[in-house]
Amino acid sequence: MSEDERLASRTLGDAGPHVVFVHGLFGQGKNWTTIAKGLADGHRVTLLDLPNHGHSPWTDRVDYQDMAEMVAAELERLGEPVTVVGHSMGGKVAMQLALRRPELLRALVVVDVAPVPYPATGGRTDDPDEEASPFAEFIAAMRALDLDALETRGEADEALRAAVPSRMVRSFLLQSLVREGVGGQDGDGPSGWRWRLNLELLERDLGDLRGFPDPPPGASFDGPVLWIAGADSTYVLDEDRPHMDALFPSTRLVRIKNAGHWVHSEQPEVFLETLRRFLDRVEG
Repeated sequence: MSEDERLASRTLGDAGPHVVFVHGLFGQGKNWTTIAKGLADGHRVTLLDLPNHGHSPWTDRVDYQDMAEMVAAELERLGEPVTVVGHSMGGKVAMQLALRRPELLRALVVVDVAPVPYPATGGRTDDPDEEASPFAEFIAAMRALDLDALETRGEADEALRAAVPSRMVRSFLLQSLVREGVGGQDGDGPSGWRWRLNLELLERDLGDLRGFPDPPPGASFDGPVLWIAGADSTYVLDEDRPHMDALFPSTRLVRIKNAGHWVHSEQPEVFLETLRRFLDRVEG
């Protein structure tokens, strides 16, 4: 893999066991900064940008196996087994990595996603009021934003409000809206805005991102696995447990109260403490 094809990354901490974080759809490595700083006193913590996100290269397609191979190439450079933490789409990448290259992992942490395909519409529970997956609407709203006419980040926030009612989620999405050239990224000066997300590709291949590729026949990851789910989320259901246990037989599931899909952002202190206890056990 050439340097141009490598994933962008940032590492915090100088010594200790290595932990690698993989973000979800629309994210980037820096989304994990708060959690990473909480671990960096005793770990080396690497934050990756997946392809088509952040500072990493754009590709011709979205494919979980391809993403897992790109992450594997980065882990090979570290020279030792690591703990991989993946949220949502990043959790599916991490699971594929563990099932295909288990020798690269010491342990696995999956955050609010299951090894199953997800419907484009509601239907993961019996609740008739369950909302459909909002990701297509998020992409449409971001693509509809007139970047040439945009003057401030506040204008972008207001333009996304109807499609993205949650202020937290809008702030998360807008981390990938950057300004280049004169004026920097503070909302002052001439416009030069762009998305660090390959929105056209993500929109085209969103159906593939909802899926979960079949692992190699007979594959399983026998190392320690921590599953962290938001108690208010429907991404990890009781009916998913047989699929989780079949592929990852050493799984412990923790549900964090008062948290939805973005559990590490909604309850960062509880999330960090849960992760610390798991790392203490697997590293001890």
